[in-house]
Amino acid sequence: MGRMSMTNTPKTATLDDARLVGPTLARAFGDDPMMRWFFPDDASREAGLDRYFTTIFTRQYVHHAVCERTEAAAAFWVPPQAQAKAVPDAETIAELQSILGDRAPLFGEAVEMASQHTPQEPHWFLALIGADPAAQGQGHGAALLRSGLAQADAAGMPAYLESSKPSNLPFYEHFGFTVRGELHLPGGGPTLWAMWREPRATAETV
Repeated sequence: MGRMSMTNTPKTATLDDARLVGPTLARAFGDDPMMRWFFPDDASREAGLDRYFTTIFTRQYVHHAVCERTEAAAAFWVPPQAQAKAVPDAETIAELQSILGDRAPLFGEAVEMASQHTPQEPHWFLALIGADPAAQGQGHGAALLRSGLAQADAAGMPAYLESSKPSNLPFYEHFGFTVRGELHLPGGGPTLWAMWREPRATAETV
């Protein structure tokens, strides 16, 4: 399928989509500061990210989150009622540790630190969103963000996300998010910006 014919209409992502979702997110996060910190080796990063995203998608988010995709992007949203379940079990943690290798302890510390700053009020959590750089500018990420925010708005719920890429902040701000705080990850890791968006009347969604 040619690049120009890619549709950016969101659809539910299922287990059968793992072979699309994993590589797409691996390419999307190839220049993400946090993922480059967890996967510092340029030569093996994309393969490691592919395994990482495929694992958390197939073992965790596809079962407990609202997972949507286009032909060049994917997003995982966790509604408030699912947040206690949408965490990795022991087997998934072991698999992630294997994928991360000697970066696993840093990863564990970062996850723990972020969890301590998660807002206590009920909200929709945007766990992950990414578009293939080859399809940049075609509206894939925006379509997925609008879809998730429409569902949060319909439920009357605020939305929360964390980003380690400063250049993405204006994109999220366009959709109504504001920076709520900065987290400096342990071990010399990058900064995470915590962003919050109050619910809007459905007709107001950007």
